[in-house]
Amino acid sequence: MPAFIQGICNQVHFGGLQAFRPQSCSLVGSLPFSFKEAFSCPENLSHKRMSTLRSFSGIKSSALRRFATSSLHTPIFEASRISAEGAAGAVGTALATNEVREGEGEAKKEVRKRILSGVQPTGTVHLGNYLGAIKNWESLQRDYDSFFMVVDLHAITVPHEPKDLERSTLTAAALYLACGIDPSCSTIFVQSHVRAHAELTWLLNCVTPLTWLERMIQFKEKARKQGEEVGVGLLDYPVLMAADILLYQSDLVPVGEDQRQHLELTRDIAERFNRLYCKRKVRPVFRVPNAYIAKDQGARVMSLTDGTSKMSKSAPSDLSRINLLDSPDLIRSKIKKCKTDATKGLEFDNPQRPECNNLLTIYQLLSSKTKEEVQAEVADMGWGEFKPLLTECVVEYVRPIQQRFEQIMSEKGYLKDVLRTGKHSAEQTADRTLDAAFDALGFARASRVLAHD
Repeated sequence: MPAFIQGICNQVHFGGLQAFRPQSCSLVGSLPFSFKEAFSCPENLSHKRMSTLRSFSGIKSSALRRFATSSLHTPIFEASRISAEGAAGAVGTALATNEVREGEGEAKKEVRKRILSGVQPTGTVHLGNYLGAIKNWESLQRDYDSFFMVVDLHAITVPHEPKDLERSTLTAAALYLACGIDPSCSTIFVQSHVRAHAELTWLLNCVTPLTWLERMIQFKEKARKQGEEVGVGLLDYPVLMAADILLYQSDLVPVGEDQRQHLELTRDIAERFNRLYCKRKVRPVFRVPNAYIAKDQGARVMSLTDGTSKMSKSAPSDLSRINLLDSPDLIRSKIKKCKTDATKGLEFDNPQRPECNNLLTIYQLLSSKTKEEVQAEVADMGWGEFKPLLTECVVEYVRPIQQRFEQIMSEKGYLKDVLRTGKHSAEQTADRTLDAAFDALGFARASRVLAHD
C-alpha cells in the first residue's frame, strides 16, 4: 500500500461503513488496523472525518464501480479485482456522492440541491462580507450540497500585489472555517486549484456575444475608475463567474443586488450553449441556475465613511470597513471616527440619514435584536452614547471568530488538508462538466482519440 494511503488511513477514525463486510473481502487482511475497524464497526463513523474520506475519491481505479445492489452482506467490490488504493477511492466516492444504500429495498438518499458561492481574497474579509454572505453559508450548508470557494482568479482582474495574494487566499479560507463553514458537510476550495475554471471560461468566451459583456454595469463603473489601464479580465469577469457556477451544476447561487446582472448573464450563457450544442443530447450540458434569496435577508452593510456606498475591500481607506481580524483598539478607533450627522436622536430608514441607518443596522444584525427592539433601546441616545455600545457589540461578536482563526492557523497542516480535500472533491464535479462541454463542442479529446485499440 502506498505510504500516503497508509498515512491517511492511520489518521482517520473509521467506522460505520455498512457496505463493506470483512468476511467476504480478502483485501482486509492487508489494510492497517484502523481501516479494518472501518469494515467491522458500523456504528461510530465520525461525521467530521467525512471530508477527509472524500479525498480518497480522487484516486483513479478502473475497478471501482462494482456497487452492491442486493443486501448489506454483499461486498461493495469484488475483492479479487480491486486494490487497496481502489478501496480507498471507493470509500471516498461512496461517501461524497451519497450512493451507499442503507439497506435492501430502501430508496437512495434524497439528492439535495446544490449551492455555490465565494469571496475574493483581496484585502481581508470584512463585516460586510460576513453578514452579507458567509454568515448565511453556515446555515445553508446544513440543507444544501454546498461548494464554497476562495475566488482568487477574480482577484487579479484589478491591480493587485502578487506578494500578498497567497497569504490573503489562505487567510480567507481559514476565516471560512473560523466563521463556521464545516468541511465535513461543505466543499471548501481555492478557485485556481481547479483548472477547469480557466478552461471552461475560454469555451464560454467563444459562445458569449461581446455586446452582452459591454452591458455589464460593474464593468462600466470599474473601467471608468481605471481609465486606459483597464484590462480585458475586467470585461471578461462575468464569463469567469458563469464558468464558476456552471461547472458545479449549481441549482442556487446566493447573490446580492450588485451581482444579479451577472447571474442573469450566467443563465443566458447556459441557455445559449445548451441551445446551440445540445440539440441531439439526452440532457443539456449545463443546469440553468437560479438566485437564492434568503427569507430573512439582511440589509446591506455600508461604508463607515459613506452610508450610501457598500462596505468594500477596494475602498482606498481602511477606515471605511471593519475587518473580521481588526484588533479591539482598531475597531474602537474606526467606529469613533466613522461618519455620523448632527441630527438629534437615532432612527432607522430615514433616507436623509444613511450613516445613522447603517450603524443601527450593524448593531441590530450583531445583537440579534429586532429593529423594533433596537429602535426602542436607542431612541433617546446620542452618538456619544451609542458609539461605545456599538463598539463593544462588534468587539465581542468578532472575538470568537478571531480566536478560532488563530487556532486554525496554529494547527500546521490542517488548513492544507481541508483545501486539498476540497480540491479533489471539486475537481470530480468540475471535470465531468468540462468534459461534457468539450464533447458537445466536438473536440478530439485525447482520452478518446488516443486510446489504445
